[in-house]
This record gives sequence, C-alpha cells and structure tokens, in this order.
Amino acid sequence: MPDGTPIEAPDEASDETSDAPSAERRHLAAEKKNQRYVWWYLAYFLFGIHIVAFVMIYAISHAK
Repeated sequence: MPDGTPIEAPDEASDETSDAPSAERRHLAAEKKNQRYVWWYLAYFLFGIHIVAFVMIYAISHAK
C-alpha cells in the first residue's frame, strides 16, 4: 500500500468490536446456566435434608 498501512488493520479493528458483544453474550448465557444448576443442587440438598429429618423423627417416635 502506498500509505504504509497493512490491509489487515481495518479487519482486526472490526473483529474486536463485533467479537466483544458475542463473547459477553456467551459469558452471560454460561453464567445463567451455571446459576440454574446451583439452584437445582440447592433444591436437591434441601429436599434430602428434609427426608433425612423425617426418617429420624419416625425412627425416634417408633423406638422402644
């Protein structure tokens, strides 16, 4: 090129601006998915604790 600028320079600048929103979108989607898994794990954990508590109450009330 006569002015000394490489041909790839405009493409690299446009790639950075167009890639940033999609990377942010992917990050937010992954965070939302991980947060949903955390809520499911918490729900299963709390459900399991209640089952154990009911079994213990049953065992104590029926002990001789």
